[in-house]
Amino acid sequence: MVILLLGSGGREHALASKMLQSSKCSTLFVAPGNAGTAAIATNIPINPTDFIELKSFAIQEKVEMLVVGPEDPLVSGIYDFFKNDSELSHIPVIGPSKVGAQLEGSKEFAKEFLVKHKIPTAAYDSFTAATVEKGCLFLETLQPPYVLKADGLAAGKGVLIIQDLEEAKTELRNMLVHAKFGNASAKVVIEEFLDGIELSCFVLTDGQQYKILPTAKDYKRIGEGDTGLNTGGMGAISPVPFVDSVLLDKIETRIVKPTVEGLQKDGIEYKGFIFIGLIIVKNEPIVIEYNVRMGDPETEVVIPRIKSDLVELFQAVANGNLNDVSLAIDQRSATTVMIVSGGYPEEYEKGKEIFGLDKMEDSLVYHAGTKIENGKLVTNGGRVLAITSFGNDFQEAIKKSYQNIDKLHFDKMYFRKDIGKDLK
Repeated sequence: MVILLLGSGGREHALASKMLQSSKCSTLFVAPGNAGTAAIATNIPINPTDFIELKSFAIQEKVEMLVVGPEDPLVSGIYDFFKNDSELSHIPVIGPSKVGAQLEGSKEFAKEFLVKHKIPTAAYDSFTAATVEKGCLFLETLQPPYVLKADGLAAGKGVLIIQDLEEAKTELRNMLVHAKFGNASAKVVIEEFLDGIELSCFVLTDGQQYKILPTAKDYKRIGEGDTGLNTGGMGAISPVPFVDSVLLDKIETRIVKPTVEGLQKDGIEYKGFIFIGLIIVKNEPIVIEYNVRMGDPETEVVIPRIKSDLVELFQAVANGNLNDVSLAIDQRSATTVMIVSGGYPEEYEKGKEIFGLDKMEDSLVYHAGTKIENGKLVTNGGRVLAITSFGNDFQEAIKKSYQNIDKLHFDKMYFRKDIGKDLK
């Protein structure tokens, strides 16, 4: 089977690596990919949101499946574009319809869906520039800290958690009136703050049936002790050690099942991943947000633990017979640590030569922001490499990742040294 994978990060390198283990995958193209995917597949210099170019390529290369890594093409409607084009409609797309992608594309849409289907979530209201002062009054009814969420896509950075009421009002005005996050914050959802511990639940669904993938916990803040600015993620662990069978049952019955049933009731086409961001408050799971694709860097710990044929699972998603395929999971723990460019998530430099990858032992290396320049491997993004390791528990796995990171070097390289230290 000829497969086209969209995206350029560590998530896509991990997905590509797993799909290439399948006998069903004869040719894999990645658009646009990175230096890691270039070493195992064929990179194509096409922007994942350039649907016309993707169409030409898919027809030319006789693509038989499209797997969508990032959220942007999904929110822009690539599923519908392929489905409604007579020359492309035979190609299954692993990812939701444009309406389904609004679960991530619009915080307000997601909140309305959660409330409608009686899925536990925080109390909220949403505001625009025209109602910004009403938003300020709403803030006064809440207890600190105050949670402000840009309604649209903001690359995982559109959420502010603020202790001071006046500062929260100022930031609300910055988002709505001064477009702090561009069009993404033309509407802002204000949410009650929930105090608990977060984790991610991943689901693969054909729209009717579903498989729950391994749980994971990621670390968003740039600084150790979860301090500093939000990033796209600095590391992850799977499975989450505090998630027992009782909590898993609550997550499935109260959240996963009503989510998939809600999509059916609302007539929303959805064939792909659902990433459910959860917070556990007094042993009760509550939804913080939905994403409509795999998380990054969670993919780098979840996908390696899947022992089943991933392409076979994707075929079952496309054909609507997911229950006919088994899901086997590696029972070992997996951890990943992100190596990032100095200055990230703010300004950082690219083009720094990377040394030491040839010295890696007993770890998987996923490229996130890399490219080959004049025959050398150099940095090409804020998040550069994900170092994933297995162990009998997460402590053993994380130790391996850090041992291998000690062999790596590039100018202004940075990583968090406390991934997993908050867990037992």
